[in-house]
Amino acid sequence: MSLFAFLQRLAVEPAVLVTVTSVSGSTPREPGAWMAVFAQGQIGTVGGGQLEWVCLAQARDHLASGSDPTGGTRWHHRAALGPSLGQCCGGSMELTFQRVGPQDRERLQASLGADRLPVALFGGGHVGQAIVRALAPLPFELSWIDSRDEVFPPDLQTGVHCEHSDPVHRAVDGLRPGSRVLIMSFSHAEDLDIVARCLQRLRHQQDLPFIGLIGSRTKWSVFRRRLAERGFSEAELDRITCPIGVPGIPGKQPAVIAASVAAQLLMQG
Repeated sequence: MSLFAFLQRLAVEPAVLVTVTSVSGSTPREPGAWMAVFAQGQIGTVGGGQLEWVCLAQARDHLASGSDPTGGTRWHHRAALGPSLGQCCGGSMELTFQRVGPQDRERLQASLGADRLPVALFGGGHVGQAIVRALAPLPFELSWIDSRDEVFPPDLQTGVHCEHSDPVHRAVDGLRPGSRVLIMSFSHAEDLDIVARCLQRLRHQQDLPFIGLIGSRTKWSVFRRRLAERGFSEAELDRITCPIGVPGIPGKQPAVIAASVAAQLLMQG
């Protein structure tokens, strides 16, 4: 994840953080987009092209000057995306540059991570692992939950919170409000209990905007009947999305399903 990679590297060397603060007209990135510029290399992007090259040059000139080693220097740059930059977007962008160092990591984690949407993934199988990989570069904060403690891979991406929960459905109660829930455990019985717990939480809190269950329409038909027998109404059951993924994308390979689910989550906003 770019944010975590940035913070890790910032622990050992300074950088200039370039942030898009405002835009007008057609532009390649939106307000809040950022890139971290180091003496060698960068993390993130403010849109590419000549504009980014100019920003990189400004940031590296400042780092090479050796001034203000404690961080805090800030300046602004306004760019019109026209012929002078060789970019025909037609809009304009206001960018803020700030030198940052190890002392800024906690503040940056809070500010740059504030817009990350929480996702709770139940299940550590092949599709679950593919989804973790697919979501890693995207603006999500991922909690990965399974009843099997040994299921999480040793080369786990930085920034993924893993939780062992047995019974697994008990973890629903502790999910962050606003979590998008993906259910794909190794057991249909576990899946059913997780869905039921999510529906129970919705009755009291209404704070899980998306609940997706992996499986066929036949699986959901069986689940729907069993959940109705547990007392859930038709309106409550309509809150569950099954199958998950963007409709119309063929293929059942884990990576294809993961790409489809990632797109569906992005569409939820």
